[in-house]
Amino acid sequence: MRCLPNVLRALLTLSVVLGAPSIGAQTGLPRATAAQVGFSAERLTRLDQYMKRQVAGGHMPGAVTILARHGKVVSFNVYGEADADQHRPMTRDAIFRIYSETKVVTAVAMMMLFEEGKWQFDDPITRFIPEFRSLRAFKGVNEDGSLQLEDLSRAPTMRELVTHSAGFGYGLREDNPVDKAYSQSNFMHSPNSTAAIQQIAKLPLASQPGLRWRYSAAVDVQGYIIERISGLSLADFMRTRIFEPLKMTDTGFYVPASKKNRFVAMKQYDPASNSLIAPSGVLVFDFSQPPGTDSGGAGLVSTASDYLRFAQMLANGGELDGVRLLAPGTVRLLASNHLTEEIRAKPHGEFSATTGIGYGVNVSVVLDPTKAGTLQGEGTYSWGGAAGTWFWVDPKNDVVLVGMMQVLDRWIDPQLQDFDKDVSSLVYGALVQPGK
Repeated sequence: MRCLPNVLRALLTLSVVLGAPSIGAQTGLPRATAAQVGFSAERLTRLDQYMKRQVAGGHMPGAVTILARHGKVVSFNVYGEADADQHRPMTRDAIFRIYSETKVVTAVAMMMLFEEGKWQFDDPITRFIPEFRSLRAFKGVNEDGSLQLEDLSRAPTMRELVTHSAGFGYGLREDNPVDKAYSQSNFMHSPNSTAAIQQIAKLPLASQPGLRWRYSAAVDVQGYIIERISGLSLADFMRTRIFEPLKMTDTGFYVPASKKNRFVAMKQYDPASNSLIAPSGVLVFDFSQPPGTDSGGAGLVSTASDYLRFAQMLANGGELDGVRLLAPGTVRLLASNHLTEEIRAKPHGEFSATTGIGYGVNVSVVLDPTKAGTLQGEGTYSWGGAAGTWFWVDPKNDVVLVGMMQVLDRWIDPQLQDFDKDVSSLVYGALVQPGK
């Protein structure tokens, strides 16, 4: 059976809300009513109703959402189940695989080192990873199936690395020769970052550097660079420099046995059956123990509360509860478009000028809300994870939203294809006093 009856789902959700720890205790942030921070409480119920429909319809077993404005929590809601097979209710302190939302944490780590003068945007990446001097670019396929490669015109730069325009592949799919090679290399499961670098150094770039935006292993490469610059493992750098200062007590690269009961089960959308099934594929990681290689692109687990504290730090210009990780100008630089005009001029690119969306340091950025067709304010930056987690920070309206679920490939579910846009419209449709 795809989902529990609606009444039972509603009772589960209600029992979790009534029995959960207080919102203040969970997030460490003050609370506010909707009206106190410019929202319509009546209109905000539309978001709650929408999320309940997705759970009741079997499109996601459960979810958690937190909405904040002016640094105060407006709503913190839980829905459905953390484990549909065991009928374990979702809780506010549930732990999720955040996959590519890890990239934004890596961005903050990178910018902390940028502030310290450890790297510059126009540095060649070979300054930090000399093994990449041997990189070559894909040119074509020979008759025997081998790859035609060509020398690079130049080394990729750090600016290209932090904007997915350096030319790397990823391996999340195998419908082209480069990504197939990345997938077969299994670099993310290397015993250590040095071995991962050696694996990538053998792989071709998908193109010459700087030609196009291409989602890639670039953020994992950033993680390896952080290790080389800092002398710490990525896990230790993030723990000591980000998580402990921000009191993100449930965020890391694995789930300790003592917290296993809070770890959310993951499902995968299956288009053939139009249902949720057991997950499989390259993104099914073992989170029961520390990994050999800490993935800066996809390796973290977290809670909605923890990630809210991280996002609120960014919304505050790099500071939270008296702890400053970044200067305000550094956050603005992180969340500014860094793609070249040449890349954005390409008509069919995901971040072309016609979309109204640019790309900063591991985040997408709303440059023109009208072109983007969004109610989010200009300058809103965001990213999401492969299992359905998502967040945004809107500096113009001082709004932060964090949402978490655990459904791989949820964007190919016809009912969820516009999920992110729907949630955004529902939130801003309730914002009756926009602006700072």
